[in-house]
Amino acid sequence: MDYLKAFIVGGVICALVQILMDNTKLMPGRIMVLLVVTGSILGALGIYQPFAEWAGAGATVPLLGFGNTLWKGVWKSMGEDGFLGIFKGGFTASAVGISGALIFGYLGSILFKPKMKS
Repeated sequence: MDYLKAFIVGGVICALVQILMDNTKLMPGRIMVLLVVTGSILGALGIYQPFAEWAGAGATVPLLGFGNTLWKGVWKSMGEDGFLGIFKGGFTASAVGISGALIFGYLGSILFKPKMKS
């Protein structure tokens, strides 16, 4: 049942983003920023964590989850390092995910030898 719930929640998030892309003139980069900021704001308001616990990977994998991760890192680091934590916390919290994406992207490029479009 958890898989079904995650699939449905992730699908609804993606469908809402697709509707936003189809019905507005917002560019995909701006929509991505909007999702990250929305995840951060929902995390700051205390709404995102209970939602993520209920929805599982359907809520934590999309960019909303990345925004929430950044917020949690900043909040924790502000408590430990004060004002400097605003700048340091997001990097610390998301370093593993970003490093993994870079490493696996590089390994994928070695294995599959991508070519430029003609």
